[in-house]
Amino acid sequence: MNDATDRSGSAPSTPAVPGTGTGTGNSDSAALRAYAAVLRGILTGKHAGGDMLSESTIAGAVGVSRTPVRAALIRLQDEGWITIYPKRGALVREFSAQAVADLAQTKVLLECGAVRATCPALRRRTAAELRGQLTAQAESLESRDLPEFVELSIAFHRGFVAASRNAVLTELYDRLADRQRFLLFSYGQRLFDRSDEILVEHAAMLDALEASGVAADAPPGAPENTAALEALNRFDALLRHHLSETYRLDP
Repeated sequence: MNDATDRSGSAPSTPAVPGTGTGTGNSDSAALRAYAAVLRGILTGKHAGGDMLSESTIAGAVGVSRTPVRAALIRLQDEGWITIYPKRGALVREFSAQAVADLAQTKVLLECGAVRATCPALRRRTAAELRGQLTAQAESLESRDLPEFVELSIAFHRGFVAASRNAVLTELYDRLADRQRFLLFSYGQRLFDRSDEILVEHAAMLDALEASGVAADAPPGAPENTAALEALNRFDALLRHHLSETYRLDP
């Protein structure tokens, strides 16, 4: 990933599925096409948790034989998306309540940790850059464009991590993107029902992030530093509340 992408916190405008490059017609590319098609279907809710997938149906839809489909399903099972039942098909797994809670906790650790590791000036700059995304978020929610809002939301939260300029931290966070897509697509109607609250919560997090920035020449113990620390604590609390409401976590 390049520095420009890290600074903007941008993410792909459509679900990023590995192995979607131009196929060559051989078995490997056929398996990649089948893998990409099934994974995209899972992430966008076309294949919901509990659905049973058929090798022959997938092969017909993708335009490949059953052999590469079988290889694609094995890979998806290894990645935790499905469970293969011989002679029956592949069952799309559902996220357990614990898996959802674990994802939310991991996001809190990465996003809050990254923000605290970011220099104050970059916190202010990141807040200003991400604030420009709020209008697009509002428009996508108003038009009920779920795929667009999902990508905007992922990019918004990724911006908190990318601000740290820590490539390893950002890489780790990017590995959660598909799980976030899966959950956000499954919560589609809830996101629309909470649209006003989501935008308010996003704006409040940016307010706290901006307030956590202090002048570089502020001496230790200065009121500005105390206020910045309070703002960081407020950001943590706001993010936890936002994820709890979005992911429907139990108190």
